[in-house]
Amino acid sequence: MDADESSPAADRDADLRPTVAEAVVDAMLDRGVDTVFGIPGKQTLPLNRALADRDARFVVARHETAVSHQAWGYAETSEPGEMAATCVVPGPGDTNAMNGLKNALNDCVPLLHLAVETERSVRGGDGIHETPPETYDTVVKENVLVDSPAGAVPAVVEAIRTAREHPQGPVRVGIPKDVLASRTPQPAVGDRDPSPPPGPPADAVREAADLLADANSPLVLAGGGVRRSGASDALRSVAEALDAPVVTTYKGKGTLPESHPLSAGVLCGGASAELRGLLADADVGLVVGSDLDAVATASWSVTMPETLVHVTLDGDDVGFGYETDLGVVADADRFLRALNDHMDDESAVAPDRDGAERAKSVRAADRERFEALSESAEGGGRDGSDDRDSRPLRSVEVLSAVRDAVPEDAVVTADAGGFRLWTLVSFPAAGPRSYVNPGSWATMGTGLPSAIGAKLANPDRDVVALTGDGGLMMCVHELHTLASEGIDVTVVALNNDDYAIISEEASRSYEFPEGAYGWAETGLDLVAVASGMGLPAERVREHNAVGDAVERARSRDGPALVEVVTDPNEPQASEWMTGTRPGE
Repeated sequence: MDADESSPAADRDADLRPTVAEAVVDAMLDRGVDTVFGIPGKQTLPLNRALADRDARFVVARHETAVSHQAWGYAETSEPGEMAATCVVPGPGDTNAMNGLKNALNDCVPLLHLAVETERSVRGGDGIHETPPETYDTVVKENVLVDSPAGAVPAVVEAIRTAREHPQGPVRVGIPKDVLASRTPQPAVGDRDPSPPPGPPADAVREAADLLADANSPLVLAGGGVRRSGASDALRSVAEALDAPVVTTYKGKGTLPESHPLSAGVLCGGASAELRGLLADADVGLVVGSDLDAVATASWSVTMPETLVHVTLDGDDVGFGYETDLGVVADADRFLRALNDHMDDESAVAPDRDGAERAKSVRAADRERFEALSESAEGGGRDGSDDRDSRPLRSVEVLSAVRDAVPEDAVVTADAGGFRLWTLVSFPAAGPRSYVNPGSWATMGTGLPSAIGAKLANPDRDVVALTGDGGLMMCVHELHTLASEGIDVTVVALNNDDYAIISEEASRSYEFPEGAYGWAETGLDLVAVASGMGLPAERVREHNAVGDAVERARSRDGPALVEVVTDPNEPQASEWMTGTRPGE
């Protein structure tokens, strides 16, 4: 028999080999990636077949914009390094998913993005959905195109490792459909653990400890790197040893539970004048796990402590925006543990620096602002009465009622939009994996998809999605995903029928009429929308009805939506919280 002729036995052996898609799924499962969010297409079917035949969950979304945010929410509420995957068709599917990939890149969140590429035989011939693979280079940590059929499994294995390696992030692997469908033997791939993140030099730890020990009023500013590195316990230990208030960035929210006496609040666009004053009055600040970006610091206009110790994984962050007295390129957890050990070794006992009192003072001032906001609305009812329940609700009132109705250990996801700032400053987070919100990318339409991912990562915990009507309408299709997949998420939608944060600025700064970007004449009925997609839903307008409605929705065996009608003309947090205290 000629060398190029195959025997019937050889043909049978080839037919028994797993497809490349099956080998890829096996490699994912072996490495703990067992949940995939996506939308099936003709190109993805070989992979869908493999997922269906194995112990993997494939969640069918209704738009590709959602799938990467679902995987993002999964990782944000999981132990560090745990992750999900996404799977989309090329071209439109891939570009739709870019929004969430960029969000994950900015937030250093790991996920595996499987993009089924145009078949090799038609690549370059303008095949259906064909897009140059380099299109995605700037929205992922690494972008890999599989050319050789034998390279699929090695590429996926390396992608998972790369996604988990600090700084973590999304990795895209493009695999042509014909490769996935083939039965090309895959090479055995040995596991290689992600490289450990850098630890701090001993002399830097010693210098930081000396600066903090000599401080009269130290402060800790914790960012999202504390969450990513699993450093919450070490953060608490250091803060308690220093008797230092802890301010978090918007991505660090919850890394110290906000019920802790040293928790002082969140640095964001809605941070109060009192919180900013706390930062300015501190003599030594320890910034850990944050790049001190323009969003958190209002373009570096927030005054930082006189002496600054800045710990970050990216050396380019040090000195960008603020002068740094000591910069340390190191993992947040490894630095904080080393600092804590050094203070223990030195038997250092922090003098009474009134850290808890300083933090309490800021929290009390914030509460005064919230109460003043509610009082300022009295008499605002449409009938002219002073009854609180006769006028539109304000965000802080709704969020307070929701917090009281939701278990402390519930996972809460928050969308972007005007109410996001009110949520950041007024809705206490219970822990590092209990609160999710987008970072500097600040894309709307994340609250509901991230809640879907969070629930699949935490099936035994309550999950609540907080969103506005603007954000929900950018992902409203995922209400149907909740219903069709039976994912038990409670959606609380604050509906003011307005892009209110835009309308407010348009009116205040550009002389537009009030509600210029609202829909007062064509109000949105979210109850009808949700009901039409198979979700139980109810609308509430009165303050004393919010908590009961949320409790009813949460107690259902399955998803539900609560629509809360809110005031489109309420002050924005960026104005109300940052000005002089109301009444002064």
